[in-house]
Amino acid sequence: MANWRRVTGVAGLAVGAVAAGAGALVAAERIAVSRIRNRSGKPGGEPFGALRGHELTVLAPDGVPLHVEIDGPDAAPVTIIFCHGYTLNQDCWHFQRRDLADHRLVFWDQRDHGRSGRAEPGGATIDQLGADLKAVIDATVPGPATVVLVGHSMGGMTIMALAEQHPAMFGTKVAGALLINTAAGGLQGGSPWMPGPVRPALARALPLVLHSTAGGRRAALVERGRRVSPDLSFLGTRLIGFGDGEVSPVTVTFLEQMIRATPMDVVARYGQMLWACDRRDALPTLGKIPVVVMVGEKDRLLAPQLGIELAAGIPGAQLIWAPGAGHALILERPDLVTDAIATLLAQVAAGDLPRSA
Repeated sequence: MANWRRVTGVAGLAVGAVAAGAGALVAAERIAVSRIRNRSGKPGGEPFGALRGHELTVLAPDGVPLHVEIDGPDAAPVTIIFCHGYTLNQDCWHFQRRDLADHRLVFWDQRDHGRSGRAEPGGATIDQLGADLKAVIDATVPGPATVVLVGHSMGGMTIMALAEQHPAMFGTKVAGALLINTAAGGLQGGSPWMPGPVRPALARALPLVLHSTAGGRRAALVERGRRVSPDLSFLGTRLIGFGDGEVSPVTVTFLEQMIRATPMDVVARYGQMLWACDRRDALPTLGKIPVVVMVGEKDRLLAPQLGIELAAGIPGAQLIWAPGAGHALILERPDLVTDAIATLLAQVAAGDLPRSA
């Protein structure tokens, strides 16, 4: 049992900065968290999770109901569609939703996340997420209007799956894409949070750990640990999600609560799926449109090198390097992300194509 608890602690940190127990570290942990939370956090009073749009339910090809929200004028020539990351939901785009309110915006919860429905066993695949995105585009942007896709982490992989499945959409319906803290493959090499000397062993063991926590008594054990260790969860989220140690504790708590709201079986199943993801065949298709890839220097979940390789694999892609930033770039450096979206929209409006097109 002791060995199992150590393993589940590692697994919880890997997939959402959540661990099953802290043992003798509980007292120090609470002191550390208390000091961090008592700092004057920025932005004060930010209404995280309170921004809402016109709600729509879109049925995925296999019947799973997808929760979608739309902001902005229906007649806009370009719609920005946001695809969130692993264990998150559409609320993670809070700052972009706030600061791009004069555009037509579409936000959706990916299946098994947020307010969307749960898939049947076997329905958690990158291919299925790509098909879901196609359904969202068809339902929210009919006719000749074009879309710019923005994806963070798993959301970027969702965009790559769409490109692989529907290449004719890119350069016609899809006019541009922003890929943030994501990769086309290579996750099997391990994550930067894993200590270097044991990284190969942890990388080999993690898929088995994730499989064993996808259901049953062990999943219940980890789920119970997530509920009783909020301070450890906070510290893990701060460590793995952000590169800046001075990030607002309010922002850390917002991210941690989204992660903790994702059921453990979803965390485990999608973790296995992403671990094996390889979407490099989609990269030439993405090269048909303007693409920007954003990479955080201190991303401790996905190795920054994978983001660099992604940008290099997409013909004509632009790389934006964010010094000191972590995996939750959309919350940690929201101005940088919003500026990248605005620049991409201007490029799309001007009809600028990648140099290789």
